[in-house]
This record gives sequence, structure tokens and C-alpha cells, in this order.
Amino acid sequence: MNRFEFQRQESLKRRWQERRSVPNINSPRLVNGAIPPSTAPFKENPNRLQTFPGLDDDDLVSTVVPPVTVVLEGRSICQRISLHKHASYQSLARALRQMFVDGGEAGVASEQDLDLSNAIPGHIIAYEDIENDLLLAGDLNWKDFVRVAKRIRILPVKRNSRKGPTRGA
Repeated sequence: MNRFEFQRQESLKRRWQERRSVPNINSPRLVNGAIPPSTAPFKENPNRLQTFPGLDDDDLVSTVVPPVTVVLEGRSICQRISLHKHASYQSLARALRQMFVDGGEAGVASEQDLDLSNAIPGHIIAYEDIENDLLLAGDLNWKDFVRVAKRIRILPVKRNSRKGPTRGA
């Protein structure tokens, strides 16, 4: 073995020994047979996600759950609404009424009997889910609705213009 190969092997040995002596900061070290709390962030609540510094829960949810498009049939401009900012269908109904009927007036929030059936007079509120099926809003529980709704469609109610057969006397 020449001098160059010998120096190379010695250098590799030194680097190997240095790497073995440096502790791995990514692996938790056991203290008395248990992982210390500072190295186990999910020990207290394994279902809770770690948040990013500077972001609260609403900001984190808004980065994950995009707003849905609200389409009022007959209008060419759509609106967008963040469903995760509402707690129930009644809250959504108030927001839709402010968008399309009241024009942003705050007096509607006091109405207690407002729901999806009477939020926009003469219209029904439906939604498109992930599979593009058109379903009536209000049939699912609120959390499932927020999870699957992709687009909200406000459709005019068609009045039955046909009258039943008239019977002669």
C-alpha cells in the first residue's frame, strides 16, 4: 500500500469515528426507559397535529380546506365562501342571504328561524360533491358537508304551471 492510499484510509477511519461519536439529534434518547417529553411532541395527544409557528388553527385550516364556489343560477358572476368559518347550516344560510338578498346588510343576523329552505326566497340550495353529484344541502351533518362540498348551487324553484285535469259537472 502506497503512502497516498494509507492517508486516504486513515482519513476515512477518522471521519467514521467522528460520525459515530456525534449523537443523532433526530432519534429520541431513552431516559429511564421512556422518551423524555421534550423529544416526544405527540406523547400528550397523539391525534393533535403540530401547528406552525405564527399560524393559528383557522389559518392552518384555510390553507388545507379551500373555499367553495357559490353559483346563483342566472347570474354570470360566482361568489366564494369558506365553509370552515361557519359552524352550522344556519350560519351558512345567513351568509348566503347577506350575499345575494340583503347585499351585505347586518340586520339579518337577528332572524332566528332562518335556514337553508328560506335563505334565498324562491330558490333551493344544493351542492356538488367530490363525485360531481348534485345533492340537496342540509341532508348531511355539517362536518361531512364541509368535507365533501365542492360547489354550492342556488337553483330557482320551478312552479308547477300545469293544472290537474278539470272534471266536468
